[in-house]
Amino acid sequence: MDVTNKQFDEVIVICREIFAKKLHDYGASWRILRPESVTDQLFIKANRIRSLEVKKENRVNEGIFPEFIGIVNYGVIGLIQLQLGYADSIDITVEKALELYDKHVAETKTLMSAKNHDYDEAWRNMRTSSYTDLILMKIYRTKEIESHSGQTLISEGVDANYRDMVNYAIFGLIKLHFGDHGA
Repeated sequence: MDVTNKQFDEVIVICREIFAKKLHDYGASWRILRPESVTDQLFIKANRIRSLEVKKENRVNEGIFPEFIGIVNYGVIGLIQLQLGYADSIDITVEKALELYDKHVAETKTLMSAKNHDYDEAWRNMRTSSYTDLILMKIYRTKEIESHSGQTLISEGVDANYRDMVNYAIFGLIKLHFGDHGA
């Protein structure tokens, strides 16, 4: 599991660099997104990955790797939005956004480590396309929860689904970056 933690850290550096560069270019413009809009952005990213996996061809010069990065970053944005609520304008600094990003990534990594222990790194024997399908399933679950105003009878909430989506996307990034046998 030490290898997984190291690989998690390496791919999250890539994700955070993209997040920071976009913060520089756009500020925290995503603060206006309501949770449902974040979920829809995650859907767009995951659906494009699935489309590329099925069609085996892309016509836009971006592949699957950047889309998994987008899922990680929008998942963290979703967690921030759940924590702060959405705003009517940009109401946080770049520094605060990065601080919140790091906080939610750390919490998500803790969850990954716990699940990774219990499941004995089963994700390493899964296909990357399965992560895509699991992310899409989590998105549909999240949409259902959102349609019930966030209320569940027995299931985890939106935040848990966002964290799972981030972790599945990180698994995809690890596999794509290090290969199937990167452990």
